[in-house]
Amino acid sequence: MMKKNNICIAGGASTYTPGIIIGLIKKMASFPVESLVLYDIDQDRVELMGEYARYLLKDYAPEVKLIVTTDKKEAFESIDYVFCQIRTGGLKMREQDEQIPLRHGVIGQETCGPGGMSYGMRSIKDMIDLVKDIRTYSPDAWILNYTNPAAIVAIALDKVYPDDKRLLNICDQPISLLMAYSRLLGDVHYKDMVPHYFGLNHFGWFTQISDRLTGLDLTKRIKDKILSEGFYPADKEQRDPSWLVTYGAVQDMLKLDPTYLPNSYLQYYLIPHQTVSHLNPNRTRAREVIEGREKRVFDECRRVKEAKTTKDLKSVSDEFTKKDAHGEMIVEIAESIYLDQKRPYIVIVRNEGIIDNLSKDAMVEVMCELGQDGPKPEKMGTISTYHKGLIEQQYAYEKLIVEAYTEHSYIKALQALTLNRTVIDQKLAKTILDELIELNKGYWPELR
Repeated sequence: MMKKNNICIAGGASTYTPGIIIGLIKKMASFPVESLVLYDIDQDRVELMGEYARYLLKDYAPEVKLIVTTDKKEAFESIDYVFCQIRTGGLKMREQDEQIPLRHGVIGQETCGPGGMSYGMRSIKDMIDLVKDIRTYSPDAWILNYTNPAAIVAIALDKVYPDDKRLLNICDQPISLLMAYSRLLGDVHYKDMVPHYFGLNHFGWFTQISDRLTGLDLTKRIKDKILSEGFYPADKEQRDPSWLVTYGAVQDMLKLDPTYLPNSYLQYYLIPHQTVSHLNPNRTRAREVIEGREKRVFDECRRVKEAKTTKDLKSVSDEFTKKDAHGEMIVEIAESIYLDQKRPYIVIVRNEGIIDNLSKDAMVEVMCELGQDGPKPEKMGTISTYHKGLIEQQYAYEKLIVEAYTEHSYIKALQALTLNRTVIDQKLAKTILDELIELNKGYWPELR
């Protein structure tokens, strides 16, 4: 009989939690679950999410024990896998991360540019503390971290926990892109696509995508389709309007440089003037989420709590049939480790010779085989002068942010923002930095 797993979702009150639970239910035969813990520091939110989870499990997986808690010991003791998706400061702080740069004509985005710096500096302490707490109670648990901005968080965690081989930093955007390519082609499932990819988190390129079943190279077909038909997310009917603009920008970038398939987030760095023209400081992505997904999910939780069942709700049944990159990916990664399947996933790992002409300590995002021994990365060899230059500049920015945090250094924070391609101007960097320092009092260390 297969060993059943004890799972904890850290950040259990997140609006992404329902998708993860449904992902677990879908995989129950191959990835059996003994208990599921929803852990969060926000008691009211996690208890409401817990009501949804309680009835969802009762309806579809009654054998799973559910624990809803704000207590670290109860959350992390005897756990096999922790799925981390915390958001320090919540959506209200995210909204200001996005608004402050936009007031100065600079990209306002959750993980990129000054907004990413603001959120990253907030996230570092909580993620370091969270890993410490998990390791106190479950030294051998696999920690699968989704927390943004993943690039900055990964550098900070690697600095503090360099020898922790069961701590993985991952991002669902590459999978979301594969899903979109699959919809575009129409005849290849995204799970049959083998992605060859390099870069940093939210700053990378697919060099090739091949069909696992036939061995055929799909890259040219995908490029041609994007150039002729445009590009949309796989679930475009459910996406907020800003996401359609984000994916559409891939066509623009590909027209300018068809060398590789760009991550959609590269629009913030490669075509910033066009990108910023689409952003509204009075209605940023954070406001879309607050009035959209946030409201929908918690309204659903309240309906489930009142109805005491999920089976009569169409929105729940729809969740079982739709493709959810966030929920499905983290469960499938855990499954690949659990069954030692060595399936290919794009993961953030220390470079150490994966890309020959980049610093060994860079936290790069590349295709890895994932099994019980952790990620086995694909060697990329030497990359071009152009891509090396872009990555080195971005990595310098990310590394300087972590150093600014650990050293309480104002000058390194200023240097970081000056390097970032969304800012560049040093005086403008100082103006924005000073406003972010004021915003983040109580979150950031005091910079001197």
